Amino acid sequence: MVQEDASGNTPVVFVTRMLPGHLNPGSPLDRLSQSFNVDVWPDEKPPTAEEFRKKLRTASAVVTTIAETVDDKALEDASHLKVIAQLGVGYDNIDVALCNSKGIFVTNTPDVVTDATADLTWALLLAATRRIKEANDAIRTSKWGPWHPSWMLGQSIKGKTLGIVGPGRIGQAVAERAQGFRMKILYHGTRPKDAFPGSFSSLEALLSESDFVSVHLPLNASTTEYCDRNFFGAMKPTGIFINTGRGGLVNQSDLHYALTNNVITAAALDVTTPEPLPATHELMTLPNCMITPHIGSATHEARLEMANMAVDSIIESLQGGTPATKVTL
Repeated sequence: MVQEDASGNTPVVFVTRMLPGHLNPGSPLDRLSQSFNVDVWPDEKPPTAEEFRKKLRTASAVVTTIAETVDDKALEDASHLKVIAQLGVGYDNIDVALCNSKGIFVTNTPDVVTDATADLTWALLLAATRRIKEANDAIRTSKWGPWHPSWMLGQSIKGKTLGIVGPGRIGQAVAERAQGFRMKILYHGTRPKDAFPGSFSSLEALLSESDFVSVHLPLNASTTEYCDRNFFGAMKPTGIFINTGRGGLVNQSDLHYALTNNVITAAALDVTTPEPLPATHELMTLPNCMITPHIGSATHEARLEMANMAVDSIIESLQGGTPATKVTL
C-alpha cells in the first residue's frame, strides 16, 4: 500500500546506490517501491556533494553508504528528511548529533556483517601469513623456479598469539575462529568482557606479545590514527597487522615506514584512506602489504540482509515508529 505524508504526498526515498536484487519481487527495492516513490542513483560512482544535497531537498528517507557525507551542508535544505539508513555498521560519515537535533533518525545495519567481515579478516590473516600475494606475484612475473626448501616461507598459525584491538561483535567473531587454530587470544578494549574467548590485556602487552594484531575499532576522534609509529614499534618484528575496521584508524605513512624498515613483517588491509587508494600510493608498491577494496561485508547473503535491514528502518520510520536499529550516541 502506497504511503502518504501529512501533505497527502507519497514520500520519496533516495537510494544512493543500486541495492541487491534490484526490483525482483520481494527484493529490498521492490518492498520500498510498494509504499514510496523510490529514486535510485543510476551510476556506479556516488553522487557528488552537490548532487546529494539536491536529492535530499525532496527526500523523506535516504539509504546512504560510507561514500556519502551527511553534514550541515548536506542537510541544509533537507526539510522533509526523517530517516537516514546507513548501509553498513560504521556511520563516521554521518553527523549523528546534528541529525538528532533535527529530529532525523540515523540507522545502521549491525550484526548482519559480523560473520562476513570476520571471515575476510581471517582470509587476510592467512594470506599475509603464508605470503599468498607474493607467491601469486612470483608466478605472474615468471619467478617460479624449481622447488626449494627455503623459498617463500611464511609462518605457522597453530599455537601463536592473536591480539584483538576492539572486542566488539566482529572482534569476538574473529577470536572465536582463532580457537580452531588453537591460538592464544589477547584482547584490548575499555573493559574486560566475560563472554570474550581470550584474556584481557593492556595495549602494550598485547602488541609486544602478539604474533598477529587485528584492529576492529570504530572510527571517531579518539581513534583516528590510533595505529601509528608507536603502535607498530611496540609490535614484534615478526608481527603481522590486519585492519578490516576503518582506514582512518591507521597512520598510513607510519605503516609504510614500519613495513619498509623491518619494524613489522607484513600488513593486510581491507580499508584505507582514501578509498579507492590511488595506484601510485606508497603502500601499493610493497610486496608485504596486501590490500583489498573494502569487501568485508561483500557476500550475497550479508549485503541482502543489510539492504533489507535498511529498508525495514525506513518503512518503520515513515510509518511513524522508531526503527529498531536507530543509532544512539
